[in-house]
Amino acid sequence: MSKPTQVPVTRESQATWDALRSAVAKALERKRKLGQYAVVWSDGAPVAIGDDAPEELKRKAATK
Repeated sequence: MSKPTQVPVTRESQATWDALRSAVAKALERKRKLGQYAVVWSDGAPVAIGDDAPEELKRKAATK
Protein backbone atom coordinates (compact mmCIF):
# COMPACT_ATOMS: atom_id res chain seq x y z
CA MET A 1 0.00 0.00 0.00
CA SER A 2 1.37 3.42 -0.91
CA LYS A 3 1.86 6.21 1.58
CA PRO A 4 -0.73 8.98 1.47
CA THR A 5 0.66 12.29 0.28
CA GLN A 6 0.39 15.41 2.39
CA VAL A 7 -1.71 18.03 0.60
CA PRO A 8 -2.19 21.48 2.10
CA VAL A 9 -5.72 22.02 3.36
CA THR A 10 -7.58 24.95 1.87
CA ARG A 11 -9.74 27.25 3.97
CA GLU A 12 -12.81 26.03 2.12
CA SER A 13 -12.10 22.36 2.74
CA GLN A 14 -11.30 23.04 6.40
CA ALA A 15 -14.57 24.96 6.78
CA THR A 16 -16.45 22.06 5.16
CA TRP A 17 -14.75 19.53 7.46
CA ASP A 18 -15.56 21.65 10.53
CA ALA A 19 -19.21 21.98 9.46
CA LEU A 20 -19.53 18.21 8.96
CA ARG A 21 -17.94 17.44 12.32
CA SER A 22 -20.26 19.90 14.05
CA ALA A 23 -23.36 18.52 12.32
CA VAL A 24 -22.50 14.94 13.28
CA ALA A 25 -21.76 15.92 16.88
CA LYS A 26 -25.12 17.72 17.12
CA ALA A 27 -26.97 14.76 15.59
CA LEU A 28 -25.33 12.27 17.98
CA GLU A 29 -26.08 14.51 20.97
CA ARG A 30 -29.71 14.86 19.87
CA LYS A 31 -30.08 11.08 19.54
CA ARG A 32 -28.52 10.63 22.99
CA LYS A 33 -30.94 13.12 24.54
CA LEU A 34 -33.89 11.41 22.86
CA GLY A 35 -32.74 8.02 24.13
CA GLN A 36 -32.08 6.67 20.66
CA TYR A 37 -29.11 4.53 19.71
CA ALA A 38 -26.62 5.48 17.02
CA VAL A 39 -24.38 3.38 14.80
CA VAL A 40 -20.79 4.56 14.54
CA TRP A 41 -17.71 3.14 12.87
CA SER A 42 -15.07 1.87 15.30
CA ASP A 43 -12.01 -0.32 14.69
CA GLY A 44 -13.15 -1.19 11.18
CA ALA A 45 -16.66 -2.31 12.10
CA PRO A 46 -20.06 -0.73 12.81
CA VAL A 47 -20.85 -0.45 16.50
CA ALA A 48 -24.14 0.60 18.09
CA ILE A 49 -23.99 2.97 21.03
CA GLY A 50 -26.93 3.67 23.32
CA ASP A 51 -29.14 1.79 25.73
CA ASP A 52 -31.67 0.62 23.14
CA ALA A 53 -29.12 -0.62 20.59
CA PRO A 54 -29.80 -4.00 18.93
CA GLU A 55 -28.22 -6.87 20.85
CA GLU A 56 -26.18 -8.18 17.91
CA LEU A 57 -24.46 -4.81 17.52
CA LYS A 58 -23.98 -4.42 21.26
CA ARG A 59 -22.23 -7.80 21.39
CA LYS A 60 -19.87 -6.74 18.63
CA ALA A 61 -19.06 -3.61 20.60
CA ALA A 62 -18.33 -5.62 23.74
CA THR A 63 -15.94 -7.99 21.97
CA LYS A 64 -13.83 -5.22 20.44
